[in-house]
Amino acid sequence: MTETLTTGRTGPEATSRRRPYPLARHSLALAGRSLTKVRRNPGLFMDALLLPVIFLLLFVYLFGGAVAGSTQEYLQYVFPGVLMMTAILAGMTSTGLTINLDIKKGVFDRFRSMPIGRSAPLIGSVLGDAIRYVVAVGTLFAFGYLLGFRVETDLPSALAAAGLAILFGFSISWINVLIGVLVKEETAVTTVAFLGIFPLAFGTNMVAPTETLPGWLQAWVDVNPVTHAVEATKGLLLGGADTAVADAVTATLLWSAAFVVVFVPLSVQVYRRRA
Repeated sequence: MTETLTTGRTGPEATSRRRPYPLARHSLALAGRSLTKVRRNPGLFMDALLLPVIFLLLFVYLFGGAVAGSTQEYLQYVFPGVLMMTAILAGMTSTGLTINLDIKKGVFDRFRSMPIGRSAPLIGSVLGDAIRYVVAVGTLFAFGYLLGFRVETDLPSALAAAGLAILFGFSISWINVLIGVLVKEETAVTTVAFLGIFPLAFGTNMVAPTETLPGWLQAWVDVNPVTHAVEATKGLLLGGADTAVADAVTATLLWSAAFVVVFVPLSVQVYRRRA
């Protein structure tokens, strides 16, 4: 009697044994790859550590006396805006550039030969960089506290402000992902990213009240999604009318969802054509 040994199974039994949520698992595995690279080269975190400190010092001591009359009062005013800007800029110099280099080196070609979702490498890279936002936000709070910044609400509101900044930074980082897969030369990735993100990050009422700005700039500030994000963090950290704070938080969440809905499919589509 001849026995036939089967090394693999097919049909309903094999299907039932498949592990669920493959895209989430593959993305998290590739995020672990990004974290491994950071662990082996901690210097990659230097911009996330230094950027918040440099921005806070520059804004407080360059504009504090002129705008608010004292650096301490201005610190309370500008800190929420710097928090949001830090989260936005934390991944600018790494996310798009890392993806661009991996594509040019053929790393993503290896991913294409694996049984994983086409979007998993991109999602994994962004998730891996999310730790940069956490480090940058934590550094800013620690240094701001040393300078004299104080939360005027409560701990849950402060944690909500930090979480909102990280979420918004994560969603807007998909613009950098699109730039990373769209631009062919790695030397141009950072330049294009700065040109694209800076009008969003700095075209707000973060540094000065909206009414002090010229009319054309006020019009941009009013429609800039980052303005809503700054107002949301300001309300969560410093207090304000409950309705106004809730509206700003809601607008920030909606804009975050919009960035993800628009730029994730675009990034995946461009990546498929290029890779």
